[in-house]
Amino acid sequence: MIITKTPFRMSFFGGGTDMSEFFNEHGGAVLSTTFDKYCYVTVRHLPRFFNYKNQLTYSRIERVVETNEIEHPMVREAMKMLDMHELVITYDADLPARTGLGTSSSFAVGLLNAFYALKGKYAGKKKLADDAIYLERVLCNEAGGLQDQIAASFGGLNRIDFRNDGYQVSPIIISPQKKEELNRKLMLFFTGFSRSSAEIQTETKNHLRDKTKQLLEMKQLVHEAESVLVDKYTSIDDFGKLLDYTWKLKRQTGIRISTDAIDDLYAKAINAGALGGKLLGAGGGGFLLFYVPEDRQNIVKEELSNLLYVPFEFENGGTDVIYYAPEDYPPVVS
Repeated sequence: MIITKTPFRMSFFGGGTDMSEFFNEHGGAVLSTTFDKYCYVTVRHLPRFFNYKNQLTYSRIERVVETNEIEHPMVREAMKMLDMHELVITYDADLPARTGLGTSSSFAVGLLNAFYALKGKYAGKKKLADDAIYLERVLCNEAGGLQDQIAASFGGLNRIDFRNDGYQVSPIIISPQKKEELNRKLMLFFTGFSRSSAEIQTETKNHLRDKTKQLLEMKQLVHEAESVLVDKYTSIDDFGKLLDYTWKLKRQTGIRISTDAIDDLYAKAINAGALGGKLLGAGGGGFLLFYVPEDRQNIVKEELSNLLYVPFEFENGGTDVIYYAPEDYPPVVS
C-alpha cells in the first residue's frame, strides 16, 4: 500500500501567462506558494477475489473490470500511461475540488507519485510535474496552464518562469520573519461557489491574443511582487496593494472571471480594511484571498461572516510519500 500527500497551491501573480499559447511567444512567469491543505491518494493492489478488477473511491465509487471502463478520465489515462492494473484507489482531501486551488493537478501529481512508488520506482519532483502536465494537458486534453502541476510537485514559495524550451523553478529568497508576516496578513475565505476551471480556461485561451496587454502587465507584476518580498527595506504591505492591482487586471481577461456576487464580497473586504486580494484560480468561484493588516482582520471577518474563514500556513515540501509498504503481487499470467 502507498499513501501520498500533496499540497494545494495559491497563485498570487502571473496566472494566465503560464499557458503555452502565451509563453511560447512572450515568456511567462508566476509567483505562487503551496500551503498546509492537502489531497491524499491511497493505492494498493486489489485482491483477486472479486468479480471486478479495479475500484476507485472519490466523490463516487467505481468498480470495473477493464481499465477503459473507468469513467474518471485522469485515473483511466494515468493507469494506461504507467501500465497499472488491478488497483484500489482512494482520494481524499482537506478542501473541496473546483475551488481555484489547483486541486485536480495536485491529485494528478499525488496519483502518479503513488503509482511510481507502487512499482518500486523513484520519481523526482521535475519528473512528477512533467508527467502530470502531460497527463492533464495532453492525455486528458484539459485546457489550462502549467503552474499547478509544478507547484504541487515542488512545493514552497516560488517564482516559476516559462519559456518555449521549458520552465525554471526559483525559490523566493525571503527572510523567515517577512515570510511569517506575509502568512499572518493573508486571509482565505470560501465563497461556497464552485466552477469548472477547464471551461473558464478554454474561454481565456480562446481570447489570449486579445488580452496580451493585460497579461504582459500581469507578468511584470511578478517581478514587482518578488522585489517586495526579497527587499528587506520594502514594506510587505506593498504586496497587498499589488494583489489588488493584479486582480483588477485579471478581471479584464475574461467575462467569466468574476461575478456580481464575487465583486460585492471583494468590495466589502476592501472597505473593511483589506489592502488587496483576488479570487484564486481560473475564476468564477472558489476561494477569495485577501491581504489584511492585523488590526483590521476582525472587521473583515465580520463583514464576510457569511463565508467560511480558512486559516492556513505556508508549506515547503511538495508531494510526498507518507506511507510505503511494498506489496508482493505477482503479475497476471495470460
